[in-house]
Amino acid sequence: MDFQLSDDQRALRSGMRDLLGAVFDRDRLRSAVDRGGALDRALWRELGAAGFFALRLPEEAGGVGLGLPEAVLLFEEAGRALLPGPLVATHLAAGLVKGAAEGEAVVTAVDGELPVAHLAEADAVLVGAEALAGEALRAFVAAARPVRSVDPLTPLHQVAGLAAATEAYPGALRHEGALLTAAEQLGSAARTTETAVQHAGDRKQFGSPIGSFQAVKHLCADMLARTEPARAAVYAAAVTGDPVEIAAAKLLADEAAVRNARDCLQIHGGMGFTWEADVHLHLKRAWLRSASRLDRAGAEELLAAGLGAARPLPGGSAASGRGVPEAGGGG
Repeated sequence: MDFQLSDDQRALRSGMRDLLGAVFDRDRLRSAVDRGGALDRALWRELGAAGFFALRLPEEAGGVGLGLPEAVLLFEEAGRALLPGPLVATHLAAGLVKGAAEGEAVVTAVDGELPVAHLAEADAVLVGAEALAGEALRAFVAAARPVRSVDPLTPLHQVAGLAAATEAYPGALRHEGALLTAAEQLGSAARTTETAVQHAGDRKQFGSPIGSFQAVKHLCADMLARTEPARAAVYAAAVTGDPVEIAAAKLLADEAAVRNARDCLQIHGGMGFTWEADVHLHLKRAWLRSASRLDRAGAEELLAAGLGAARPLPGGSAASGRGVPEAGGGG
């Protein structure tokens, strides 16, 4: 199985990076922080016009007709840019909620007992397999209370009595949501690695770039060593769609995003702790994502169950009853 990106996939990823660089640069990022994470509806519509939400809808339904691997590439770029908003929920709701595919509607989702993101601005909320809108949504919002968010770009509301809501999700939506969240984490991990390396080359102490110091080199190397296995796991899970592989990808991507942001902050030294630096935004978002859509405990349980169900094959190897894909290309 060849996990190398095709020319079209590279062009898609490059195009999304260029788009986000144009419509969501650092000034707009900081403006969003100053607004307390309030959504920019114009930006949301621009994403819709670019096909971000309708990417996987069939062409006859007004979509782009691509698949989960391509969606992962777009969400990786969104994670790099710290793009705010309930991106995963709106993407999953395309074709289910009117206006979601076009970016005209903002859709959020309930995730177990966790606070709901961007609830006050949502046009619909996914609760299990049901999408609440109109009067039902207004009643749902009225029963919620705002809570303080660790991420200044993600306002949160707590709603009581939702423990079993996530369990009611169709399995595909639940697992796809976890994988797209992992892709965002991957993008953040890659971005903080690049930021750390750049700062290590620019910042000088004792007349030398700090990147020439062995301790800093080791931190940067560790960041890359976490990012690339996470990338391989996320891309592979996007191809197979296997829930166990998605759980492994989420575990690796969460670890890479959180630990890389911490190491990036460490490399920045005292300035990394300041409000003006962007490093803390990556760390706070990584913390929030790691607790959502298949947290560490849930991913470990799913992974352990999958490994426990493996059966031995001739030659001493093991595989699940789903079968083993044959290798067919480069790494």
